[in-house]
Amino acid sequence: MPKAKTDKPKGRMSSYAYFVQCCREEHKKKHPGENVVFAEFTKKCASKWKEMTPKEKKRFEEMAEKDKARYEKEMSTYVPPAGGPVKGKKRTKDPNAPKRALSAFFVFCNEERPKVRAIHPGYTVGDVAKELGKRWEAVSDRSKFEKLAAEDKKRYEAEMEVYRSGGASPKKAAGRSPQKKQKVQESEEEEDSDEEEEEDEDDDE
Repeated sequence: MPKAKTDKPKGRMSSYAYFVQCCREEHKKKHPGENVVFAEFTKKCASKWKEMTPKEKKRFEEMAEKDKARYEKEMSTYVPPAGGPVKGKKRTKDPNAPKRALSAFFVFCNEERPKVRAIHPGYTVGDVAKELGKRWEAVSDRSKFEKLAAEDKKRYEAEMEVYRSGGASPKKAAGRSPQKKQKVQESEEEEDSDEEEEEDEDDDE
């Protein structure tokens, strides 16, 4: 009988995740030392994946199936640690912590998202994200968004100084309108998603 494992097995990867990993490896070989903006890179991968034929995707799906079998086999002998919660992927946020500074891309998303939804009311969150990625790539002058992002970074740094010293964040979510709360929540959820994907990729390397 296999020996029980106390370390939780590494999560299984999807066929798309293998595809993105492959794209990153190829990009590193062609452009060694180049800094990659992860959010923009994944948007390009999403567009490319959407255009691929089932035959082109097959090898990545086979890799995912193999990893699924590996994961299920390892999980069958995994024993969660007693006396404590199982470590989850999602980080617990302090509700009193200042709202994280937005990048130029997410400032752009906050401005364009309502327009995309107005034109495509049936779009899912993923569809909206892909459309925003395409629109961002088409923006030739990003100075406006970079300036707003720089201002938001200063705001965040100032609020963090107060927060670290034991004070409360000067801007409370309770003071926002329902529409504003929705926009902020969506931006933070999408940023969390990108960060978690990036962390997963870094763990693989």
